[in-house]
Amino acid sequence: MSTLDSAALHQLYSENNGWLRSWLRGRLGNTADAADLAQDTFVRVMTARTELPIREPRGYLSAIARSLLIDKSRRRAIEQAYLFALAQRPEPVEVSPEVRLSIIEMLMQVDSLLDELGPRTRDIFLAVQLEGLAYGAVAERFEVSVTTVKNHLTRAMTRCLLLVESP
Repeated sequence: MSTLDSAALHQLYSENNGWLRSWLRGRLGNTADAADLAQDTFVRVMTARTELPIREPRGYLSAIARSLLIDKSRRRAIEQAYLFALAQRPEPVEVSPEVRLSIIEMLMQVDSLLDELGPRTRDIFLAVQLEGLAYGAVAERFEVSVTTVKNHLTRAMTRCLLLVESP
């Protein structure tokens, strides 16, 4: 980053950090989380190779922050689902923090992968895998044939296997 870029970034930060933290605090209801997400937003700006100065800085910063809020919300939902699944197990399971983080990261990758599949494939996959519905029940729910359910599942499982096999 050149001196000019550093100066522009410093100006962007000094003029908008307070506003962004306040904006995030209104959405999160928490000063500490708002400060963390504001900092993450400026890190994204710093690494984005965006031409500085930015024409509409508050719109740009709020768009990045909104994306980070969505990521944070998704991660929290995945963590809660994972903890709920652990609580449903018949015997308590002790999981190290490292293993827990690894599992959550893998679940985030699966969640992202499922989003790429499209809503119908994702919903069919989740109905079979999470709800334990039989193919026939899924076909009735989505008003498709059992063959269509199998095709969607094949597509989803193939993508999951590719995720597991990738380094």
